[in-house]
Amino acid sequence: MRDVIIALTPGILAFCWYFGFGVLVQISLAVTFALIFESLMLRARGQNIRLHLTDLSAVVTAVLFALCLPPLAPWWIALVGMLFAIVVAKQLFGGLGHNIFNPAMIGYVVCLISFPREMTSWLPPTSLAETPVGPVATFTAIFTGSLPDGMSWDAITRATPLDTIKTAVQESQIIEEIRRAPIFGDFGGLGWEWIANWFALGGLWLMWRRVITWHVPVATIGSVVLLGLVAYFADPGNNPAPLQHVFSGALIIGAFFIATDPVSGCTSNKGRLWFGLGVGVITLVIRRWGGYPDGVAFAVLIMNMAAPLIDRYTRPRFYGEAEG
Repeated sequence: MRDVIIALTPGILAFCWYFGFGVLVQISLAVTFALIFESLMLRARGQNIRLHLTDLSAVVTAVLFALCLPPLAPWWIALVGMLFAIVVAKQLFGGLGHNIFNPAMIGYVVCLISFPREMTSWLPPTSLAETPVGPVATFTAIFTGSLPDGMSWDAITRATPLDTIKTAVQESQIIEEIRRAPIFGDFGGLGWEWIANWFALGGLWLMWRRVITWHVPVATIGSVVLLGLVAYFADPGNNPAPLQHVFSGALIIGAFFIATDPVSGCTSNKGRLWFGLGVGVITLVIRRWGGYPDGVAFAVLIMNMAAPLIDRYTRPRFYGEAEG
């Protein structure tokens, strides 16, 4: 868990560079609520509080959840998210090692479905911001739900690159026209692509440290690239290039840090390949035809349900037998 936090640090710093220090406030709130709920549930279950808190699993859950939030999301979003992530998805299932679903994604999906306005009020990258959001406005927005006089939500928030593409395609615009908007960078969203690069660097470090294996990230990103390439060549007017999918939204952090969860994912190497493939395919389906711009969280939760069945058919035939 400590290595995961270290690996997330470059991406977190990049996130702050492009979207402001509200990201750090969200992380602080989520970590605080996660530790409080973890302590209360451990006490209620008669567990060793210090032992379980120091494993940092609640902290990792909180950080991953917070990285999915808009920087100016109200403070109670972190409260609700951690309530469902730590209490419902983790502790009520028996604690670490017994949870069926990824806790961070449960918390995120609950908030996304329940509070769509608060969960989609994203700031543009700082270089595109017409009205800079300083420290006073950041704290005011997070802790009061309003902005200082002279500022409005319509003036400081923008659609994300994935949301821009989805909405514009539905309005019969073609990808080439859509990508002329200043919110897009070389491959993905402006700022988002660099954040993805730093998260990928952290993920590669985890692979080097053997904290995670290559199977889930390669299968997830590879399936998105291959299927995205087929869709792009079939209809380039309505389907973005594969790298647009890779470097926008939560695909990179999902592939390296979320779908690789050893508890709610698959245990066999073959199973991990199928798990990653499923995450990639479902993500693309939701992005293209679903009701949400991104689908990584939903894809991970759906594959969490399929993980036991996948493991059943991909585990070695005999104990100790090498996998093919």
